[in-house]
Amino acid sequence: MKNSTKPIKILGIESSCDETAAAVLEFTDKVEILSNIISSQVKIHAKFGGVVPEVAARMHLEQILPVIDHALKQAKLKKSDIDAIAVTGGPGLMPALLTGVETAKTLASAWNKPLIRVNHIEGHVYSSLLDEKLLDIKKLFPALALVVSGGHTDLILMSDHGKYKWIGGTRDDAVGEAFDKVAKMLGLGYPGGPIVSKFADKFFGEKNIELPRPMIDKPGFEMSFSGIKTSVLYKLEKMGKLKDKDIIEMCHEFQEAVTDVLALKTLNAAEKLKVKSILIGGGVSANKALRTKIQNLSQHQLPNVEIKIPEIQFTGDNAVMITLPAYFHFKNNDFIDPTKFRPDPNWELV
Repeated sequence: MKNSTKPIKILGIESSCDETAAAVLEFTDKVEILSNIISSQVKIHAKFGGVVPEVAARMHLEQILPVIDHALKQAKLKKSDIDAIAVTGGPGLMPALLTGVETAKTLASAWNKPLIRVNHIEGHVYSSLLDEKLLDIKKLFPALALVVSGGHTDLILMSDHGKYKWIGGTRDDAVGEAFDKVAKMLGLGYPGGPIVSKFADKFFGEKNIELPRPMIDKPGFEMSFSGIKTSVLYKLEKMGKLKDKDIIEMCHEFQEAVTDVLALKTLNAAEKLKVKSILIGGGVSANKALRTKIQNLSQHQLPNVEIKIPEIQFTGDNAVMITLPAYFHFKNNDFIDPTKFRPDPNWELV
């Protein structure tokens, strides 16, 4: 491992889907975020009801260099101050990943800096650890990570930095995908998670809609969300023309169903595996109902297990979450040859 007392500064780049992002982090005994720049394409893709890869790639090409330049200026650093460059290598949309990876490769070669590839899911795992002192993170292991996003719903056992084991997760739809599809059924727009949650929060009064909680009582840590989504579809067909109160109640019950499954499966896995902490990450980790349920359940079921949840601004895709795990790769000289680096849209963490 490198032995150095001087601060380490890493430029991170993220372009796996529809956010063009760059950040600079400084590492001493703790993490300091010197800059965090995100150019979002959400409004553009909302017109299409989902992310269009070709459109995303074109926007990344337009934004990547201005975003990186902005990140360096906000950090008040020159290229010579940077110790390494980190970039998302996958999983994600290939046209989007290519923009970030090719840019990072070019900069690493031009600036003569080591290049670090980071798995996007690893970034979400680390997103809740930004407020930890770097040496204290080890005290949280073994940790159970719940990664919940538009493309992923996974339970991952983390025994140390870089050591992961898949424990369970969805066998069909990712939970974020299910939110998007239900929002579309209700005519609420895209992305579905924030919109469904907003309507769900308006619910009060008597409950008339009940949705299933698939696999909640089955042993093991597999989950299924397509059944809940299909149940929503059948109920909507029977209900006919919807009133505002129907939409509000459906959103509430759907949110309750999926967060019940996620929270219970996560806590049961944490109890069985005897972990010291639960790390939550991904876009759906912004959901207030999920955060509250996991925290409340843990107080009763696992009071000695620490719950780590990222700040809302770090739940979606961002470069800060890519740069934090890059530090531990840097310390282990885990670099990649730019001439042999090609992104992998299906790169599995475990």
